[in-house]
Amino acid sequence: MNPIIRKRLDRRRQDLIGTSSSSSSSSENDDLDDIDNIDLDENEDEEKEIERRRRQRQELLQKLQKNSVTDETSNEPTMSLLIENNTEDSLIEPKSLSSSKDSERKVIGATTFESILKNNNQSESAKTTTNKTDEVKVLAEKKNKEERKEQFDMFADEKDDDGSLFAAPINDDHVDSSHLIDNWDDSEGYYRIRIGEILDGRYNVYGFTGQGVFSNVVRARDKNQSQQDVAIKIIRNNEVMHKTGLKELEMLKCLNNADPDDRYHCLRLYTNFYHRQHLCMVLEPLAMNLREVLKKYGKDVGLHIDAVRSYAHQLFLSLRLLKKTSIIHADIKPDNILVNTKKTVLKLCDFGSAAYLKDSEIAPYLVSRFYRAPEIILGLPIDHAIDMWSVGCTLYELYTGKIMFSGKNNNQMLKYFMDLRGKFSHRLIRKATFRDQHFDHDFNFLYQDLDKVTEKVKIVTISNMAPSRDLQNELIAGQSLSEPLYRKVTQLKDLLDKIFVLDPSRRINPTQALNHPFISEKLN
Repeated sequence: MNPIIRKRLDRRRQDLIGTSSSSSSSSENDDLDDIDNIDLDENEDEEKEIERRRRQRQELLQKLQKNSVTDETSNEPTMSLLIENNTEDSLIEPKSLSSSKDSERKVIGATTFESILKNNNQSESAKTTTNKTDEVKVLAEKKNKEERKEQFDMFADEKDDDGSLFAAPINDDHVDSSHLIDNWDDSEGYYRIRIGEILDGRYNVYGFTGQGVFSNVVRARDKNQSQQDVAIKIIRNNEVMHKTGLKELEMLKCLNNADPDDRYHCLRLYTNFYHRQHLCMVLEPLAMNLREVLKKYGKDVGLHIDAVRSYAHQLFLSLRLLKKTSIIHADIKPDNILVNTKKTVLKLCDFGSAAYLKDSEIAPYLVSRFYRAPEIILGLPIDHAIDMWSVGCTLYELYTGKIMFSGKNNNQMLKYFMDLRGKFSHRLIRKATFRDQHFDHDFNFLYQDLDKVTEKVKIVTISNMAPSRDLQNELIAGQSLSEPLYRKVTQLKDLLDKIFVLDPSRRINPTQALNHPFISEKLN
């Protein structure tokens, strides 16, 4: 080929390639026509070579134009998928988590995320469609994970989890493969439940109830019992939690066997099984706990006296069953008391801290602090009286909407007890294992107060601990009550007086409580 013509062809080819992405179709045709009109005094092989190079340039131009169009439109369906997935996640969130603030945060988050994707598209237009889609998916997964972590809000003894609460939903035709070895758990040993997953060949999971220290709880329908609703408690997969789960399983079986007619208001256990090394307990389904009832119907003001009376009656029945079976619950509080949909029936639940009376040990941090009896803090032998104290704290909270004893530590809890009932007897203090932490040799109380200036703890010796709280006034709270209501509130005050006795041996027992006028007499 003529060297001059070769140089002209190469120069023209480079010009076309360099400007192909921005040139219009008409200019491209003009350039190609220029090449076609080049006067070649060469043989047929040279003409074939020119024609071959022309086809290569045309194919290259078509490929570049196709990629450019694909880049501009590739993210629209991806964003649509992300929005759909976000909606699906919201369907499996607990209802208590839904609020206008959460919705507003989701909308703002989605808008910001969309703008980030748009900016990324402009700055990285040279990447392939596959790489861009992968990047969007990674960002979406990170965004959804952060939103679930922000929204997840359980009760006080529950923890945040850095992992996602759920794996992706699965199809209806999913086949359970329990024998497969895979990472089904998060870093804390919680099982990553999947909506639509079949447990034990019969329980179809459709919702998530909550997550606690020992387990997470899901909602499911039993295919073998006409799609009956059940709650399944899935114990964390580690040795300590598994032992705790086995103990709770034993307690539930014992209580259910002692109450075959379900009259004493302890949670019913249907069956149990193992799923991927997790102990699972199938339990009766209930709507919400009393903490949620208080937030929804009596926040800061409490519930009606009739509701408190009904709940008290059922709780005292559950305490009677506990005493009959020699079981101490050791963690009674509103969070561990469930109610049905109509809020008329309650069940005592969460027996993970329960123990047989013969196995009880002295431990200063047994029971949640606000519901902890004085004998626990002092280090005295414990029995069923600690559960009665916890029920008393719960009843006060149900009626007033306020915590009965809100101490920040055990020492402050003791002070609050004495603010209500006066000083502990010397006899009790002498028997106390932990007396030196709270009393001196003369039985004076060593109050651990926080200095407001230095912000350090200082010991204040208090010798005179006269009662300073008026329980009657706290219950009435300035209300103008009718005569029947006033009489009922006075009865509640008398019942609480008999519960909040510092000496556990003199505290009212379940049978006596059931016969108390507050329970036995209905409100006219």
